[in-house]
Amino acid sequence: MSEGRNVVIAMDGSEYSDYAFDWFMKNVHKPSDHVVFVHVPEYHTVVQSPMVMADVTVLTDLWQEEEKRIKKLLETLGQKMKDHGIGGKVKSVSGSPGEVICKVAKEEGAGMIVSGTRGMGTIRRTFLGSVSDYVIHHAHIPVLVVRHQDQKHAHQK
Repeated sequence: MSEGRNVVIAMDGSEYSDYAFDWFMKNVHKPSDHVVFVHVPEYHTVVQSPMVMADVTVLTDLWQEEEKRIKKLLETLGQKMKDHGIGGKVKSVSGSPGEVICKVAKEEGAGMIVSGTRGMGTIRRTFLGSVSDYVIHHAHIPVLVVRHQDQKHAHQK
């Protein structure tokens, strides 16, 4: 029996990443796969709060709320692995999402990266870039980008 492959799956807690994981499990997953869920916390939402300038304790409270949310998500992802009977681990790494995903894939010796796509509009994607675009252009292994079914019609308008 051949050794299993390492597969990095970007998980941000959104319906888009859940859909990408479900699609992977249904269409690509092999029982010997070792899955690494990668979550990149987005603390910028805390820092960008308009109340931060008013009171440092507000920032601390927002930060603690975000930490709780992240811990709960990581527990949910761990449970998702158990529920699907797959071997693997969950990693939470701070940084720029695209860079982190590529870095973890390299560290884990991954043979594939799986990502969902949020389907940002053209203008927002032009200014902010897209995580999946970054990963496609910087990863040196196959990248599977799974577009959520609801997004098909949004881009045809």
